[in-house]
Amino acid sequence: MTDTLPPLEKKGFTAGLTGYHYLVLVVACLGWSFDTMDQWLFVFSKQHALASLLGAAATREDVAYYTNICTAAMMIGWAVGGLFFGMVGDRLGRTKTMAITILMYAGFTGLSGLSQTWEQFALFRFLTGLGIGGEFAAGASLVAETFPAHSRATALSIVQATSALGNVTAAMVNLGFAHLYSMPGSVLNTGNGWRYLFTVGAVPALLVFIIFLFIHEPEQWVQSRARVKENKQGSGNILSLFTERAVRRNTLVGVALAAIGVIGFWGISVWTPELLRSVLNPDGLDALKPTVEKQISYAGMAQNLGGFFGALGFAWLANRVGRRGAFAVAFALCLAVIPATFFFTTSFVTGMVLFFLMGYALLFLLGGFAVYFPELFPTRLRSTGTGFCYNVARFITAGALFFSGWMVKAYGLPMMVLGVSVVFILGFLVIPFGPETKGKPLPE
Repeated sequence: MTDTLPPLEKKGFTAGLTGYHYLVLVVACLGWSFDTMDQWLFVFSKQHALASLLGAAATREDVAYYTNICTAAMMIGWAVGGLFFGMVGDRLGRTKTMAITILMYAGFTGLSGLSQTWEQFALFRFLTGLGIGGEFAAGASLVAETFPAHSRATALSIVQATSALGNVTAAMVNLGFAHLYSMPGSVLNTGNGWRYLFTVGAVPALLVFIIFLFIHEPEQWVQSRARVKENKQGSGNILSLFTERAVRRNTLVGVALAAIGVIGFWGISVWTPELLRSVLNPDGLDALKPTVEKQISYAGMAQNLGGFFGALGFAWLANRVGRRGAFAVAFALCLAVIPATFFFTTSFVTGMVLFFLMGYALLFLLGGFAVYFPELFPTRLRSTGTGFCYNVARFITAGALFFSGWMVKAYGLPMMVLGVSVVFILGFLVIPFGPETKGKPLPE
């Protein structure tokens, strides 16, 4: 194998694609965007949910503390789901695994709205996380193995970019509920509006019917399963990620990159609603809350629209300078933009601008995972490896969330962000150990 691009690699994205390719892309995009929509419904409503469940006696610090516990529970579920369903995806198939995980994250998001205690809420977030963690690896593997080499990076980046559209959808849903909150006599204006918000998260379960009716397993996976049975090779076995030298190196690189990106996203960016609330309504005045929630929704849309373009930006740059060069740019962007957002957001207008830039930087980085991770592993371990890398990082992030919560309580939000942002410096140390996969076919 050489690093030279074969003639097909030089063709445009659409060359050789059929209607079925686009159907797979649409389904994968919907699966991942609904996944992230359910995540951000939690981001927008977590403070309200915990305040309601803890009762009037709870302080802001209490709410922040238990919010971090529930977020950590989802992260742990995300990690467990990624590990387990990554193996399932290599053994059972990409499409069946996608369907199962979509049912899980949609169903348990809806059930989150029925919680009566913070413990129940944390449990439902854990179970939701199981589905969230499993869906990405199956969907990314499905797209990577369905699309030809010259279209693969762009297709995977489109899937990751639509995660931002899912987040924007969540912001629009939150905005709609914010309008309803302000209506006199509204049933949502009783402190339980967050319960209705979570019911919206059950809608993606309908996507499962399309998957079962129209999507089949990639031929590359079918052939790989036949070879595995014939040669009695390990398939979907986590231990196999460490028993082969080249695979082991790629696994460690993938986990390190994912940990940095996931800590940056869940340790920092999900605090943006709290940042704007502290800027726009520092005294927590009830009269300002409906207006502030609407502004938070608009800022969330700006942040995620930036993320949409950021994810596409990684593919564009990676196809020109390579995957490692694109990751270097991503870490530099995050290191500069994210702290600036939390130190210089002083109004709704500055928030709109800086949130857009932060979303661009973070999804530029996370978009790289969708492109890079499926390229690191052979077919028999692709879903397992992708799930392992992306989701072991959740365990690390769960611990980081306790650290970030302590930092917020002790030193305030801006200083926490500055401390956690140091993690992006580590990315520059990881990049040289990763293989350059630009222009190379998927390993068999």
